[in-house]
Amino acid sequence: MSPIRMGRATVTPVSAAELGSRTTELSMALVSGADELDPSGVAVARRVVDKAVERSGIAGDHTVVALAGATGSGKSSLFNALVGADVATIGARRPTTSRPTAGLWGDSDPSELLDWLGVAARHVVELPGAAPKSGGGGKAAPASSAGAAAAGQVVGSLDGLVLLDLPDFDSRELEHRREAERVLELVDVFVWVTDPQKYADARLHDEFVSLLSQHDAVTLAVLNQSDRLAPDAVKTLTQDLGKLLVADGVTDAKVLATSTVTGQGIPELKQRLANAVAGHAASRQRLKADIVGASLRLRPGVADSEADVGRVPRDELDASLARAAGVPIVLDAVARDYRREAFAHTGWLFARWTKGFAADPLRRLRLDRTGGRPPIHVEIDGADVRAVLGRSSIPAPTVSTVSAVDLATRSFVREASEGLPVRWAQAAEDAVDRGDGALTDSLDRAVIGTSLRARRPVWWFVVNILQWVLGLVALAGLVWYAVLWGFALLQLPRPETPSVGILPLPLVMLVVGVLIGIGLGVLSRWWARIGARHRRTVVGKRLTESVATVADEHVLIPVDEVLLRHRETREHLEAAAG
Repeated sequence: MSPIRMGRATVTPVSAAELGSRTTELSMALVSGADELDPSGVAVARRVVDKAVERSGIAGDHTVVALAGATGSGKSSLFNALVGADVATIGARRPTTSRPTAGLWGDSDPSELLDWLGVAARHVVELPGAAPKSGGGGKAAPASSAGAAAAGQVVGSLDGLVLLDLPDFDSRELEHRREAERVLELVDVFVWVTDPQKYADARLHDEFVSLLSQHDAVTLAVLNQSDRLAPDAVKTLTQDLGKLLVADGVTDAKVLATSTVTGQGIPELKQRLANAVAGHAASRQRLKADIVGASLRLRPGVADSEADVGRVPRDELDASLARAAGVPIVLDAVARDYRREAFAHTGWLFARWTKGFAADPLRRLRLDRTGGRPPIHVEIDGADVRAVLGRSSIPAPTVSTVSAVDLATRSFVREASEGLPVRWAQAAEDAVDRGDGALTDSLDRAVIGTSLRARRPVWWFVVNILQWVLGLVALAGLVWYAVLWGFALLQLPRPETPSVGILPLPLVMLVVGVLIGIGLGVLSRWWARIGARHRRTVVGKRLTESVATVADEHVLIPVDEVLLRHRETREHLEAAAG
């Protein structure tokens, strides 16, 4: 594949594989980030992708060159000179060109391409000496004198060239201007035709050349009607036009002075068109420039980097969600439940009946109600926990707690999206699920689904045995005394009672069983407070993990998905722009 030489610079041609890759990258960028990018830029990029796909699917190696210019620039005369026939209408009445006219070189049928371009008027350029014939535009007239003057030796072939004479882009007719703009979006090579009077026209430079400055590899400027100027003036205006093109962003500005009256510059223009046709790569060059331009236009819509959600501080977020979930209330209930259960297993045997007067703190909150029951051998996912276990009775979060959650969430999202454009930061904010009580329900389900109990401590078992032994000893002493009292009441001979020192054994058994039992119960209650604090810490870690899971589901993961799309969009745009 030979390089394209429109002027002084040599441009490396674009392969079909490269064009396809860039098109795919731009398309993927639109898929991942279209909602957060500039809407006008997205619309342009979508048209570019569609055009690249459609243009690449058209058979034939044709190069479409458009002569575009203002009213009176002489582009129709230049078109006739290049074609070698008076195909385009020339007259004093303006505007003269209302619809594009095509000049076709070569035997390959470009009908599919011209239909896609929407060009009906067509003229087939014959080889020298052959009878000319025209397409849909009607019969061709004999070659003009300007065409004869334009004859010159061209190195290379124009085979495959499709030359278009466009309507004036500054026409008084809105339809003509729109037609020119429509076709300009589809052609492969631009030839900006201007004249000594309008070469610095602001509309040409601001609305066309500067907007298509990425296409400098397929751009050529022609200063037509140079026969009206002295040679020194032609040189001065050509240089001035070149400076204006550079100011427009055309880095390798190419300016050619032409005259259809004297034939000046016509052979050179044909040669440059032949250079553009050579290799049949101008269409891919234009499409690549379109893709690069669309990508660069969208690139300011993404930042150069994004935060790692996993490294954003989340302590405040987790703490506020824990308060909203009622974790402090639950932990207090867990500690009271531990002390209550400890008393039931280690308290004085004859005082344990008072346990029934104290309400079960966890049962009051409707938590951990399956404790002690056989497990249900059915797989239950997180979304079904609430349906199976119901809703807890944890008090609803206060207004201040809800505000704290909202503030912490916004602070987290703001830090995670720091440096992102406004649209992406708003997308991260919108991604957080806070509506319709979903977050509150998830927190409640997390608390319900967390185990709030643990294995009974071994010391409960040991102390329980001791309390039963002491209780039975005290009960035996009491029964012994009752038997002795019965003997005395019935005035029966009382059996001999063993003694410990001066104290009868039944009294010792009763006193020892009661006092040591009570003392052991007091000691066990003190030790249960320590155990309750430990149980609170263990359960607190479980609840913290459950709340963190909810934070991941409703905050971190949605925000991370937005940041992932942001990174993918940036990478696709950079790949498309090269």
